[in-house]
Amino acid sequence: MSSNPLLSVTNLETVFHTGEGTVYAVDGVSFDVDQGETVCIVGESGSGKSVTTESITRILQMPPGEIAGGEIIFDGQNVTEMSDDEIRKIRGGRISHVFQNPQSALNPVYTVGAQIREAIQAHQDLSKDAARERAIELLDEVGIPEAASRVDDYPHEFSGGMKQRAIIAMALACEPDLLIADEPTTALDVTIESQILELLMDLQEEFGMSIIFVTHDLGVVAEIADRVIVMYAGKVMERADVYDLYDSPAHPYTRALLNCLPGASGTIEPIGGTLPSVTNPPDGCRFADRCEYAIDDCFVGDQPEFFQATGPDHEVSCIHYHDMYDSSVVLEDTAGEGTATTARETTAGAHSEAGGDRL
Repeated sequence: MSSNPLLSVTNLETVFHTGEGTVYAVDGVSFDVDQGETVCIVGESGSGKSVTTESITRILQMPPGEIAGGEIIFDGQNVTEMSDDEIRKIRGGRISHVFQNPQSALNPVYTVGAQIREAIQAHQDLSKDAARERAIELLDEVGIPEAASRVDDYPHEFSGGMKQRAIIAMALACEPDLLIADEPTTALDVTIESQILELLMDLQEEFGMSIIFVTHDLGVVAEIADRVIVMYAGKVMERADVYDLYDSPAHPYTRALLNCLPGASGTIEPIGGTLPSVTNPPDGCRFADRCEYAIDDCFVGDQPEFFQATGPDHEVSCIHYHDMYDSSVVLEDTAGEGTATTARETTAGAHSEAGGDRL
């Protein structure tokens, strides 16, 4: 990783104050994103993935949400200390979001082109006509056929895949340095999903932007990621290069997620149990109640510190990697093929053959 990452999130804490108590949605999360790389944040629903990315540009509903601690440094600037006016200049301009439901992201009473034009003019000093021409160029770049005529269509005249392409065009309006894609293919069938993923990778290469991709689908991760952040119950369980993660998943939770993917026989091994309380988190490792390797020490104290797993950039929050314990108990080569490349290809293949089944 670079010594000067584009984005550096350190000990981020985001909470929600509710009538039932304080929800600890993101609890001490740290990770970096380098220029031009794709970092995937994975985990079950409720793990804190989306809240983490929404904290980066402060699009949380505040209150009840609150960034209670930590730092978010974007290109040398502390986002957590910015005024509302300062963050608006970055949000949508240098950092853009693509969300999972294009239907709700587009206003049905305005044309697609008008909405893209508005995004352009919000950050660039362009006339209405110049912004319209730029909107047509963007629609063409994301693969909308006959963009010059489709620019005046309304959202209901676009298919699901075309709506998502339009949302991506809107996100690219100001050529952002960082694109945050929050499960952007969830509502799409597997064929369109593959096209959208390929489009994102092509656009990343063209614009040189970084991408944070949020998903619970490790098949997608295998296809696009450079590095992976595994989250569970508001905590980071594992951080690794994508090849290290698939070749030697170090945390029992990561291995459990991989086991949820269809194997050669088409069988899936679900993770038993449920996520812990978000208002009253348990002591020790958040995953301990569902972990087959848990020992008494896993249920006391704080979430374990990070230990080095299989490489210098492969870190895992698991007590078994402490010098007092034996990491071989949990560290296994789940690929069984001898190389990370094979493990990654096997997982991506299982995802494709399963028609994009979700965890």
